[in-house]
Amino acid sequence: GGIGTLLEVSRASAALTQARAGIPELERQIVAKENQLSILLGRPPGDIVRRKPLDGESPLPEVPVGLPSQLLERRPDIQQAEQAVVAANADVGVAVANFFPRLGLTGLYGGQSSELENVVKSAGNVWAIGGSLAGPLFQGGRLLASYRATSAAWDEAVERYQQATLQAFAEVSNALVTHQKLKGVHADRDETTKALQTSVALSLQRYNDGVANYFEVLEAEQQLFPAELDLARTQRDELVAVVTLYRALGGGWRLDVPAWSAAPDRSAAREKPSGE
Repeated sequence: GGIGTLLEVSRASAALTQARAGIPELERQIVAKENQLSILLGRPPGDIVRRKPLDGESPLPEVPVGLPSQLLERRPDIQQAEQAVVAANADVGVAVANFFPRLGLTGLYGGQSSELENVVKSAGNVWAIGGSLAGPLFQGGRLLASYRATSAAWDEAVERYQQATLQAFAEVSNALVTHQKLKGVHADRDETTKALQTSVALSLQRYNDGVANYFEVLEAEQQLFPAELDLARTQRDELVAVVTLYRALGGGWRLDVPAWSAAPDRSAAREKPSGE
């Protein structure tokens, strides 16, 4: 009757105005994101050329099995921490070298110097021939204190390197788990969306056959819309997860780059010089 038809029209109008009210905010977010992307690309704020919709994009790349941990050495934080260890290592080496007596071995006309002669005459007691030139251990403990300070700095740099490495492994682990779990979420939401699309088609067919009112169609469409949004968000999250994994690995997982397919062992540069 007329009352039923008016009820359907009122509900449809309410749904229309509710959907229309959300459009300006979505448009604002689109403009903000386009401007952000333009700035990141070094361009003036403006529109971004559209390509295919999310469901029309190429399939996500598969993460290969057996990725080497050496890929993480490309990460800037790992490189920075490693260079700090290398620098501290060099400082320790300098501090150790300062213990070695410094004296001239040759004198005038190429003969032995008086300093070397004194060392020989003192039966090899190079530490006892006096003065700051040849007796560095007797500089008030300054060199020993310097060595201990640089050694402590090396230990601290190694600790930071280890923490940076553990953090890198954690980020890769989180990214891999997220990437894997989203596959299951995508499959479930895709199945839900397809089922609701079938429901809308059946409701519309029932309406056209005169066995259902249009409210049934609207109700089916209202259930489909959030499901499609959830699916789109999941597709977005999958793309973000791939980018996150790419960054966590220090630039992706390409194994055909010679520098990383046979990465050299740089552990020797991080070994602490002996001195104490």
